[in-house]
Amino acid sequence: MPLVTITLARRATPTSPEKKAELIAGVTDLLVETLGKRAEDVVVLIEELDPDNWGQGGITASELRRRRVATTEQHGETTS
Repeated sequence: MPLVTITLARRATPTSPEKKAELIAGVTDLLVETLGKRAEDVVVLIEELDPDNWGQGGITASELRRRRVATTEQHGETTS
């Protein structure tokens, strides 16, 4: 039984249930096609990490995002 874990960073705009369903279906199809697994045997888990619970370069993701927004605003760019 293949078990696949997808870890997503939680964003201001959450990943919709529809997008999560697409991820699950797509990963399942990939394992069926690539490894010859039966779809009913594939388990896909989606974890969403709070930006305060992970970081990069010693800085939390929340702080990195704040800095990115501040830098973008200083340069007159719009954030998406």
